[in-house]
Amino acid sequence: MKKHITVIEGDGIGPEVTRQSVKVLNAIAERFGHEFDYTYCLMGAVAIDKTGNPLPDETIESCLNSDAVLFGAIGHPKYDNDPTAKVRPEQGLLKLRKSLQLYANLRPISTYASLQHLSPLKAKQLEGVDFIIFRELTGGIYFGKKEINAEGTQASDDCIYTREEIERIAHLAFHFAQKPERRKKLTLVDKANVLETSRLWRKVVQDIAKEYPDVTVEYMFVDNAAMQIILNPKQFDIVLTENMFGDIISDEASVLSGSLGLMPSASVGKGTVLFEPIHGSYPQAAGKDIANPLGSILSGAMLLEYLSLTQEAALVREAVNWTLENSFVTKDIDPVNFYFTSTIGELISDYVSGKIPASVKKENIELRKSTII
Repeated sequence: MKKHITVIEGDGIGPEVTRQSVKVLNAIAERFGHEFDYTYCLMGAVAIDKTGNPLPDETIESCLNSDAVLFGAIGHPKYDNDPTAKVRPEQGLLKLRKSLQLYANLRPISTYASLQHLSPLKAKQLEGVDFIIFRELTGGIYFGKKEINAEGTQASDDCIYTREEIERIAHLAFHFAQKPERRKKLTLVDKANVLETSRLWRKVVQDIAKEYPDVTVEYMFVDNAAMQIILNPKQFDIVLTENMFGDIISDEASVLSGSLGLMPSASVGKGTVLFEPIHGSYPQAAGKDIANPLGSILSGAMLLEYLSLTQEAALVREAVNWTLENSFVTKDIDPVNFYFTSTIGELISDYVSGKIPASVKKENIELRKSTII
C-alpha cells in the first residue's frame, strides 16, 4: 500500500514526538511492505516566524491532497504572554480545521494496569475502562457571535447548532458504536433540562437512533457525566457531545490513563483526517528529549487504522503496551528511572520490526539508545 502523509511537526515538543511517530510508521512500512510518502509543512509559531502566517497556503494544499495528516503540537510562550499579539499560532489550527472541514474530534480513553498508580482514581475503578469521546468540533459557543458592550460590563457568546451539524457527527458516533470491538452503547451528554441547543441535540439523536436499533442509547446531563467519569468510567462506550462539553470532559477523562502524554486523538471531517496527541506544545521541555511520545505514536496507530491497516495498528499498540509493562517510560511517568523520547521511539520501532526478543534485561538498554547488548 502506498499512502501520502502530510507531517506538521509544529511547536515546542511537537517535532520531537512526531519524529518518533514517523520512525514507528517507517518500521511498520518496512515490515508489512507499505510505502509512506511524507510532506513536511509549517503551522503555528514556527510558521509565523518563517512566513508571518500561522498556516501557509502550501500547508493547506498539502493537507487537502494527502491521505492523512500527522500533527504534533502548537503554541509558544512569546504569543501566549502577549495579549496584544494579532497573529497567534492557534489561529493556524482553527483555520486548518475549517479548511479540512474537520467537524468531529475522537478521543479514545483507556487505561494501563502498569500505570494505575499514577491515576487519582482507585485501581478498581480503572479496570476495564475503554470508551471514545466524540466531540463536535466546529459549532457551538466557541464559534457563535461574541459581543461586549461599550462599558465592558456585559458580554455574550451565542451557542448555535443546526440539525445538519448534529446529524453528521451523530451518524459517525453510531457507526463506531456498531463496530465489532465496541459494546453497542452510545451516551449523549447534554444539558437538555436548561439549554435549547441541548434539547435540539437530544431530539436529533432520538430521531437518528431509530436507524441503529442494535445500539443502546442513554442520555446524561453533563454535570452528572463529569461525575460518572470519576465514579464509574467503565460504564461508557461511545460518548457523544457538543463542542464545549466535549472539550471539558475529554480533558477530565485524560487523567484516567495516568499521563496526558499518552492520549491520542483524530479529527474527522469530509476529507482528510488529522491525527494528533492531545497534549500541548510544552515549551519548557522542548529540545530536552524528555517528552512522552506515546500520545503521538498512538495517534499514528489511529492513522493506520483509518487507512484500514488494522493488523499494523494493533502491533503498534502492542508495542506501546510492552514498553509500559517493562517500565520503559519517560520522565512524566517516572521522574527518576526514565528513558528519553528518542529511546522510546527506537524501542517501539524495534519491537514492531521484530528485533526485540520476548524478554529483555533493562540494564542492557542504554539511555538515548534502544540497542540491546
